Amino acid sequence: MRNFFAHKGRMALSAVAVLLSVAFVCGTLVFTDTMNTTFDKLFAATSSDVQVSAKGASDTGETQADNGKPPVMPASVLGEVRKAEGVKSAEGTVFSTSVTVVDADKDSLSPSGGAPTIVGNWNANEARTMKISSGNAPRGPDQIMVDADTADKHHLKLGDEIGVITAVGTHRAKVSGFAEFEVTNPGAAIFYLDTKTAQKALVGDTGVYTNVNVTAASGFSDAQVKKNVTAALDSGYQIQTAKEVADANAEDVGEFMGVMKYAMLGFAGIAFLVGIFLIINTFSMLVAQRTREIGLMRAVGSSRRQVNRSVLAEALLLGVFGSVLGVGAGVGLAIGLMKLMGATGMNLSTDDLTVAWTTPVVGLLLGVVVTVLAAYLPARRAGKVSPMAALRDSGAPVDAKAGVIRALLGLVLTGAGGYGLYLASQADKASEGSMWLGGGVVLSLIGFVVIGPLLASGVVRVLSAVVLRIFGPVGRMAERNALRNPRRTGATGAALMIGLALVACLSVVGSSMVASATDQLDKTVGTDFIIQSDGGQLITPQAVQAARSAEGLKGVTEYKWTEADFTTPDGKTLKETAITAADPSYATDLNTETVAGNLKDAYRPDSMSVHEEFAKAHGISLGSKISVAFKDGSTARLTVRAITSSEVVIDQGAMYTSIDTMAKYVPTDKMPLDTLLFASAKDGQETAAYKSLKTALDDYPQYTVRDQTDYKEALKDQIGQLLNMIYGLLALAIIVAILGVVNTLALSVVERTREIGLMRAIGLSRRQLRRMIRLESVVIALFGALLGLGLGMGWGATAQQLLALEGMKVLEIPWPTITGVFLGSAFVGLFAALVPAFRAGRMNVLNAIATE
Repeated sequence: MRNFFAHKGRMALSAVAVLLSVAFVCGTLVFTDTMNTTFDKLFAATSSDVQVSAKGASDTGETQADNGKPPVMPASVLGEVRKAEGVKSAEGTVFSTSVTVVDADKDSLSPSGGAPTIVGNWNANEARTMKISSGNAPRGPDQIMVDADTADKHHLKLGDEIGVITAVGTHRAKVSGFAEFEVTNPGAAIFYLDTKTAQKALVGDTGVYTNVNVTAASGFSDAQVKKNVTAALDSGYQIQTAKEVADANAEDVGEFMGVMKYAMLGFAGIAFLVGIFLIINTFSMLVAQRTREIGLMRAVGSSRRQVNRSVLAEALLLGVFGSVLGVGAGVGLAIGLMKLMGATGMNLSTDDLTVAWTTPVVGLLLGVVVTVLAAYLPARRAGKVSPMAALRDSGAPVDAKAGVIRALLGLVLTGAGGYGLYLASQADKASEGSMWLGGGVVLSLIGFVVIGPLLASGVVRVLSAVVLRIFGPVGRMAERNALRNPRRTGATGAALMIGLALVACLSVVGSSMVASATDQLDKTVGTDFIIQSDGGQLITPQAVQAARSAEGLKGVTEYKWTEADFTTPDGKTLKETAITAADPSYATDLNTETVAGNLKDAYRPDSMSVHEEFAKAHGISLGSKISVAFKDGSTARLTVRAITSSEVVIDQGAMYTSIDTMAKYVPTDKMPLDTLLFASAKDGQETAAYKSLKTALDDYPQYTVRDQTDYKEALKDQIGQLLNMIYGLLALAIIVAILGVVNTLALSVVERTREIGLMRAIGLSRRQLRRMIRLESVVIALFGALLGLGLGMGWGATAQQLLALEGMKVLEIPWPTITGVFLGSAFVGLFAALVPAFRAGRMNVLNAIATE
């Protein structure tokens, strides 16, 4: 206890590292638990006692049909449901999420955070969770009501015009009122029409509903009413109780939340790993500085076990202190994340803040266990200090034998990791290679950590020759200080190495993905323009006609997608297999590599193509017949005219047929809408055609027109956003690593107090002293960066070899990013040295010399 409080200043940064790591874990748990609570309350509040859904709807509600409209049921179902025993009341509802809603300037009113846009009819079930705050509910085709949150974000006022764009067309109405949520709205934008208008606007038919909401009569359970309603209706309808609907929705959200939760916990684990190095370094240096003190304790009767226990007790106190603060900081972090999500459009109320009893327990256990484990090796080293150490100068003697064993073990682990990466790069299948990649990454990382002191001796000398020698004697002293204790320098550099290795690896993978996709676009996409909806809406026939009317176009290619049951020559039936139908011009719009036949032949009547892996799996060759039972259509016997390569990026795994062939077996009213459109300009008219196409589709703001340059930029932006999010999460590990550099330098200054005093006495100025410490910090940071970036580029290059098996064959090293990170590490070193250098410069020379 006395030792801990005597050196509490030296423990501070280690405590901050524990605090940050625990805060990240607890913040993640509180944030995800709060989101689950929010959604659970919402689903429970919005679910009717029993819900009847149309055939084809998912467990969680609407599923967009191939025609772009929600699945519906005839209005007669409502009357049959009302007759069922135990039904107090029932009402028909209609809603859709396959919509785009725009203001008078054609700007989207959809949420920016990925939450859905919902348009439906105002009904009694909605009135349970929504309260009209101003204006009135929609009373005719020219009125629409908006949720108050969306109205505030987009500054909507009563009387403003809104356009609802669906597969049926565009319906325009004026804002008649605003409705406030009585439960937390996670960010959805909701718009209400009256029932008849909603039916016409969303489905194009007034005699249908998407759902029937049932209220159970007193004395009847939801399960009983469900049973009675099921008996009253023909098969083909989905009937669920409120609990079943809520559970299905919760499961759907839970899958996404689970991925988010474990991804964030993974980054918290990386921060903990980096923190371990900081704690090991802290206690190793404290033990070294107290060698004479420990020797004296041993001389007066302390046993090895008592000394060992005293160091572990200090670690326990550090772990408890840091973890308790970390739990509190974690709750604050969760609230901060909720506010951040609010800025992106997902509203989360602090009223739903959920702190489960397991959260602080997990945080405390993790923080304490990790801290005590990290302090075990320094504690064991302290226990080995002999009573004779009391007669020597401070500083623990170096165990040469242990250094040799460590070097050999590090070389073996690094070699094994390198071999694992080599095997991964030579794998024939990505699934097999990924196992070798994972093993290679782990072993090479551990190997570099173990071999760090050996690497420090060589790498620091090389870096010093380039960076430090120009600073003369001060630079040489900084080099020797960094080399004085290679084990400490190795551990400090390793903390920074881990975070930067992951940054480098992901940068290489991300750049290679963009370069590969760009290369594929250049090689395979022969069309000039791609038209699609970023919100997932299908392309209506009216929009297709508008695109065809644009001037300067050579042609427009339609591209549809649906599902069918395949019966292959080997007798197997494959349910709900994807099949793509396009115009014959698609064979030139996308130059897909074929391994047999000609892709143009796949667009002949009653013909199709399959990809190579599918053909091998089912014994298919050119001329083979496949029975294709189209969804909502009849069964066709299609002849395989082409076999395409499976090693492509664009349309990987697609199987093609012509739109005419599909139309032969699928009724006109069941034909799927287009997923994409491709357009080619006449020679020399690309710029004019681009402008004309945008103008032609001006009345269809749900679709985006891109040329190949735009498409590449969009792809780059998508991958860039994902990488930026990952870099943000890795920032915590890098911050902890910076704390490690600060702590190492601060403790090193304390350790060298007498030495600093003597150097000052013989003429070293304060400015030179501060520069020496800053240069030492810079070279340690550059050492960690060099190892991390080298290791990360190796991982990234190996990962790209596996991606090459999936068609992404271009390896691109993002040298500007790598160089920027390396140079940034030098600034990290400078920043980390500011406080230790300032404190060293302020030392009283005589007091420093007198220090024992």
